[in-house]
Amino acid sequence: MNFDLDDTQRDFAAAARDFFGDQVGLEQARALLDSPAEPAPGRKALAELGFYGITVPESAGGIERSLLDLAVVAEQAGRVLAGPSLVTAARAAVLLEGDGDRLAALADGSTAFAVLDGSPDASAPSLDALDAAEFVALDGDTLVVGPGRVTAAEPIDATRRLGSVRLTGRTELRRDARALWERAQQVAAVVLAAEDLGSAERALEIGVEYSRTRETFGRAIGSYQAVKHRLVDTWVGVDQLRSLVWWAAWAADNAPAELPLAASAAKAYSARVFEEAAETLVQVHGGIGFTWEHDAHLYWRRAKVDRLLLGDEAEHLDRVATAALAGAGG
Repeated sequence: MNFDLDDTQRDFAAAARDFFGDQVGLEQARALLDSPAEPAPGRKALAELGFYGITVPESAGGIERSLLDLAVVAEQAGRVLAGPSLVTAARAAVLLEGDGDRLAALADGSTAFAVLDGSPDASAPSLDALDAAEFVALDGDTLVVGPGRVTAAEPIDATRRLGSVRLTGRTELRRDARALWERAQQVAAVVLAAEDLGSAERALEIGVEYSRTRETFGRAIGSYQAVKHRLVDTWVGVDQLRSLVWWAAWAADNAPAELPLAASAAKAYSARVFEEAAETLVQVHGGIGFTWEHDAHLYWRRAKVDRLLLGDEAEHLDRVATAALAGAGG
């Protein structure tokens, strides 16, 4: 199997890297900790570039490409802690399947959607809820959508726009929607892992750059084994995570039976790799890395939040083990 990106996917990644690099800076993620403003680059900009419609059918105004196409864009968004999250768009695109009007509103950015985790009467903190107008939720086994009342909490990573929601109205979209909901969860886990891959890789790059220029006792700190080994271990983790993310994204469109295992493997490993990358970034910078003045804490904040979104590492490792044992038994 030729398991690599094709030319279109490489073009998506390059265009996304240029866009996010030009439009988003870490100072915007920092400013959000003290401001209620929408995260950069914002929903409208993402929709205008077609990023929100990558997995939306052409009949609803989307591009109708694969999840891997979306994952390579999400990776570039993660490098600069961009928002809103492409996880929300990917998840909503699955849940709104067959609803042409709402899919079109998702793709063109005219309606801000969020997907609720937990009860629609008192949800858990949910991604991008603070800026949403319509909320998709699972009520028993019935998929519903409607407006809601949002309660914000003190943010750890303000770019994630987490909020708890109580629906104030609801329209039934589909009954017996449990299987669709689970597939949307798996797709969301893949895209979240892709964003975390980009964040982890960028944290590693910043650490490597600093280790080459910062000197102590007349030597670059990167020449010391304690620093060198930690950076190399992080690099290995990032490289392995990329393989898992690409496999999971590929499986979504080409081997759906593999998706539950692949998505949970990618999500579980991304939680560990990103957290280790963020902590390595802090440690390599020494004292300045622990301060508010340095941007290392922005990656650390994102890592701490993301490891709990859509299920933590232990939950997904349990799913991996269950799926692997079921496969072995078959």
